[in-house]
Amino acid sequence: MALTREDDIQKMLVCKTHLGTRNCNHQMKRYVFRRTADGIHLIHLGKTWEKVMVAARAIVTIENPADVIVASQRPYGSRAVLKFSQYTGTIAMAGRWMPGTLTNQITTKFMEPRLLIVTDPRTDSQAIREASYASIPVIALVDTDSPLQNVDVAIPANNKGKESIALLYWLLAREVLYLRGTLSRGMEWEVMVDSFFWRDPEELMRQDEENEFQGETWTAPKPAAQEDWSAPAATESWADASAGAGDGSWEAPAAAGGDDWSA
Repeated sequence: MALTREDDIQKMLVCKTHLGTRNCNHQMKRYVFRRTADGIHLIHLGKTWEKVMVAARAIVTIENPADVIVASQRPYGSRAVLKFSQYTGTIAMAGRWMPGTLTNQITTKFMEPRLLIVTDPRTDSQAIREASYASIPVIALVDTDSPLQNVDVAIPANNKGKESIALLYWLLAREVLYLRGTLSRGMEWEVMVDSFFWRDPEELMRQDEENEFQGETWTAPKPAAQEDWSAPAATESWADASAGAGDGSWEAPAAAGGDDWSA
């Protein structure tokens, strides 16, 4: 059964994609649904879903998937970017963006992509600036406080939560596969959203240690050999011991040469 728009929006609600920030850029007001009593702006998820579909169509127009770069300096988006590139064939650049990647032709990592996808316009500002110099279109996940300068296709969403970022890249990858014909719309994508979630390395190490500890079989220590208290104890004769050692008399005269205290 094909996934409908309502199902996708339900997933967005679960992953808190609609939660924005307290600040709102004047260019992002058209994507804000309303504002809560706490001052947090809520994003219109219907427009988010429509922008995901538009971005997927823009990605499909690139004949060679290797001409698309997906960048994310935000740690929560690193795993989602790598998974997106794995299923769509694009190039992932997770972590620090090397300055001059799109502008300095002398560098060994110089690239000339036809499309750039970023996770956050604020953290990935260097990549967007270089793309503007090279006239490369940009698709970005934008929050209510994100600047929209040099961004061509803005996907309004919560780009600070690991669940929200993972879901958006999962929806984008699934729609790209639908449009390419790799995946039929009549069948559900077998890849789970959980595989796009960012995972803390320390938490993974902690889970491995717990699994190893639970896997060990605990064996009770062997009981110590019990002594037979009912057997008669061996008795020693103090008279024999004293006889062997010789009789000691306290009344014996003092040794010669002793001091005379009576003088």
